[in-house]
Amino acid sequence: MGQTITQKILAAHAGRDFVEPGELISAKVDFMLGNDITAPIAIREFGQIGVETVFDNERIALVPDHYTPAKDMKAAQQVKEMREFARRHGIVNWFEVGRVGIEHTLIPDEGLVVPGDVVIGADSHTCTYGALGLFSTGVGSTDLAAAMALGETWFRVPETIKFVYYGKLGEWVGGKDLILYTIGKIGVDGALYCSMEFVGETISALPMADRFTMCNM
Repeated sequence: MGQTITQKILAAHAGRDFVEPGELISAKVDFMLGNDITAPIAIREFGQIGVETVFDNERIALVPDHYTPAKDMKAAQQVKEMREFARRHGIVNWFEVGRVGIEHTLIPDEGLVVPGDVVIGADSHTCTYGALGLFSTGVGSTDLAAAMALGETWFRVPETIKFVYYGKLGEWVGGKDLILYTIGKIGVDGALYCSMEFVGETISALPMADRFTMCNM
C-alpha cells in the first residue's frame, strides 16, 4: 500500500518503513523553535527535566518576534529568559533584537529547514514550512521542552486530505484567496488533525510566497 508524503517523512524519522494514520509514534526532530510567548514556558519546563544541556544547540531556534521591541516589563522579562537560556546552552539560532524577523519567514530565509525534514514549533503557524515539502506542525510548550532535551517527540500520524486545484488564477488572485476559499468550503475545523496536501496545475504555477501563505493558514 502506498503512503502519502507525510507518512513517508514520519516513517523515515521513526526508523520505520511504514506508518498508519492514527498510529502513535516517536520520531526524531530535525529542527524546532519557540517565540517570546511560548519559549519561556518551555524553558521553565526544560529546567524540570533534569538534563544538563539541550540535545543539539544548532537545531533549536529562539525567535522573540511577538514583542520586539518589548512593549512592557513583562514582555522584556520573557525575552530576558530566552536570552539567558540561549547563552547558557550556546543556542546558535538565537535571533536577538536587530537580527530578528517574523519567525515563519526568518526560518526558511536562513535556510534552517529543508525538504524532507520534521519540524516542530511552539506556535500554531509552524505548518508554514510545509510549503518546502517537509512535515511541520505546532506543538505545546511542554512538548517543545521535552524535544529540546531529547531531540524527538511523539506524533499521532495524521490522515491526509488531498486538494487538487485546476486552472489559471485571475489578476490579483493569489494563494491567500485560494486558502480562504478552501477554508470556506471545508470549515475552520474541516482538516482537524489532518495533513493537507495541495496539488494541481494551479499550485505548480504559484510562487513560493503564495505557497507559504497557503500553508501558514
